[in-house]
Amino acid sequence: MDTVVTVKQGRLRGRTTRHVTSFLGIPYAACPVGDALYRAPAPPEDWDGIRDALAFGPTAPAPAYPSPLDRLLPDRRIPGEDFLTLNVWTPDPAAGGLPVFVWIHGGAFQHGSSAVPTYDGHAFARDGVVFVSLNYRLGVPGFGLFPDAPANLGLRDQLAALAWIQDNIAAFGGDPAQVTVAGESAGAMSITSLLSSRHGTGLFHRAVTQSGAGQGFVTAEDARRVTAETARLLGVEPTARAFASVPLPDLLTAQRRISAALASRTDPGPFGPSVVAAAIPFPPVVDGDILPRPPLEAIAAGAGHGIPLLTGTTTEEQRLFLVPTGVAAALTPEALRSIATPAVADAYAAARPGATPGDVLAAVLTDRYFRLPAIRVAEARAGAAATTHLYEFAWRSPVQDVGACHAVEIGFALDTLGRPGSGGLTGGEAPQDLAHRMHTAWVAFTTHGDPGWEPYDLRRRPVMVFDHPERGVVEDPRGGERRLWG
Repeated sequence: MDTVVTVKQGRLRGRTTRHVTSFLGIPYAACPVGDALYRAPAPPEDWDGIRDALAFGPTAPAPAYPSPLDRLLPDRRIPGEDFLTLNVWTPDPAAGGLPVFVWIHGGAFQHGSSAVPTYDGHAFARDGVVFVSLNYRLGVPGFGLFPDAPANLGLRDQLAALAWIQDNIAAFGGDPAQVTVAGESAGAMSITSLLSSRHGTGLFHRAVTQSGAGQGFVTAEDARRVTAETARLLGVEPTARAFASVPLPDLLTAQRRISAALASRTDPGPFGPSVVAAAIPFPPVVDGDILPRPPLEAIAAGAGHGIPLLTGTTTEEQRLFLVPTGVAAALTPEALRSIATPAVADAYAAARPGATPGDVLAAVLTDRYFRLPAIRVAEARAGAAATTHLYEFAWRSPVQDVGACHAVEIGFALDTLGRPGSGGLTGGEAPQDLAHRMHTAWVAFTTHGDPGWEPYDLRRRPVMVFDHPERGVVEDPRGGERRLWG
């Protein structure tokens, strides 16, 4: 059955299936074609008549995931230029005052889209929440730094989408005063950036950050270095005007080469120390405007303290990047101690009897890049007016021995384990009861700001551990290793 709603730009036709109505491919900004690919998002154009919103719109230009991640992480490429779109699932467009959950996808700021099957919004709408997902500019167009273009266009896209939601979500039954932003990996780092920025004020009221915190940023100086190195590979000047003339396939090839070069380095090389520390070449830039300073510094100074936050990680994030690639199996004890320092390597190995050097390195890097940044954000919010809740996802996937790795929790939190094309990391036997528990907590937080366990504090440090069978709240898990990092 088709359903029509009216937004500021015109009328939209959606489709009702199983008591949920979806509206797909809605433009929240003008088509970023030509030079506009490197300009701030402009308002979307109005349309006449009824616009069909029955299929996902185009996806942002992005390279494919490198092998073997391309077989584990679901992705979808839809050609076209008009990719600044969002999607809405609602239980009832005629309702009023429904809470809103806005999903910002991950993908290292280079990959992903809102059309990934795991991000389907049916379960949230089924449970009384209006679910929104969105695309944004990625890679160089989203986060390259140029002298003749605004910085952080990917974040500006997200802000434009959130402003569109404020103006229009009531047409879908949603309450613009009850908007929760949520995301994983780069999506979570984006939200941490928006939480720390004055530009996000009033656009959202709760936040969920999964496996991404204040580590996702680079300095302006280092962002210019990455842009210059990309320009050198392309044989053009490091300006937005020059990059706008580069064919997209050539640009994506250069991005892949930049990522591969960064992955092989432990020294700054041509990229700069903040890029090496972030371990991704195109994250948000501390530009003095969208990001006046590093997100953790801004949060420690009080930014976002009025926004309730649910944040956490998986137990074995880094196994996704070390095990399927064969890096973990090839690692020697000597190499481990050279990467992690002997003191850290020995402490982590002692806590994991029988673990291989690769297992130990995965644990060390999980804490370095994911768990400790989440804890630091929680610590920076100590004494904030709004609550902070921490979680850890510990269920171990049997797929290629990735365990409780990066991104494995998404289908549980969004309750999309059964969606075709969403089981690359979880396999066919993932426990639905665990998905029910985790998704129920996410819905509860979206609805009233309380996921069902006590807020984080610096004395007890309670963390909800999602596992199968049920584990529950643990105080200061692996506290000795947390303290080891100072």
